[in-house]
Amino acid sequence: MNIRDSTEFVGAKVVLMCGDDLVAYLRDDFAHIPDPNLWDFPGGECQDGETALDCAIRETYEEFGVCFTEEELLYEASYQSHQPGRADVAFFVAKVESETIEKIRFGDEGQCWSMMPVSEFLSHANAVRELQVTLQTYLKK
Repeated sequence: MNIRDSTEFVGAKVVLMCGDDLVAYLRDDFAHIPDPNLWDFPGGECQDGETALDCAIRETYEEFGVCFTEEELLYEASYQSHQPGRADVAFFVAKVESETIEKIRFGDEGQCWSMMPVSEFLSHANAVRELQVTLQTYLKK
């Protein structure tokens, strides 16, 4: 399956890698949202007819004010959402340059963002578990 062009996913997440670090943000601590107060990656729900890659690009721009390109993609996969009745989520890894990180303007979703070492995200007790597992799968390839 071509993940990037699929319109079958409920949403998309992207790991923006810069060297040995990645962009992560701490989700809002509201009981009505999925994964409150956990470290997460840019992304969100797909709009009607939107491809998984277009969703990831749009959400990254909305949340962080930066874009990545298809040429920067290193990996694409999917993971099963832990939310009952939800479809799979597209998962991308993109390598970006420090100039992209310098342009980040954090939006109004989430508490804060951080450049976090990959190893820290993978071992963090307060990170979205599905993302830790899926990122680990990428790193093992």
